Amino acid sequence: MKINATEIRVGMILEHKDDLWEVLKTQHVKPGKGGAFAQVEMKSLNKNTKLNERFRSSETVEKASLEEIKFNYLYDDETDYFFMNPESFEQINIKKEIVGDKGKMLTENLDVTINFHDETPLSVNLPNQIKSKIETTDAALKGQTVSSSYKPATLDNGLSIQVPPFIESGDEIIVDTRTVEYVKKV
Repeated sequence: MKINATEIRVGMILEHKDDLWEVLKTQHVKPGKGGAFAQVEMKSLNKNTKLNERFRSSETVEKASLEEIKFNYLYDDETDYFFMNPESFEQINIKKEIVGDKGKMLTENLDVTINFHDETPLSVNLPNQIKSKIETTDAALKGQTVSSSYKPATLDNGLSIQVPPFIESGDEIIVDTRTVEYVKKV
């Protein structure tokens, strides 16, 4: 599907130079002289390389046609994550390199959406927010200003995030999976 260069967004999968590219960053620039353009940073899904490309506003790019299918997360081993389609009960495995750091946030029976291109799994999309438990956190320091008083904490899945001072070890919190940031206490 052709889209205008001004419609490129972070997370999109584009077909460019005979490869599939995931958009990491995009910036729309309107210089004083000349036409507007989109500066796009992309990562190849096949070769694991990065590319900075400049598209003029008048250009069109090919957005990859992806099939989104819902799956439940089952378990993982040394190299793969295993998922099951809740309708057909078909199981698939996806390499840990494809899932990346999102894999640490996977919990048993978590509903995820997997994007397929020509029946090849490309990416795993988690729900926007997940519940997690604080494993360890530092004690809050008295006298800190409210604006800068976030403290480091380690979650039960091994991820490190910044949390407000009132959060203690053992508390359950909501974490945003897109930015890996604290949202609220449960």
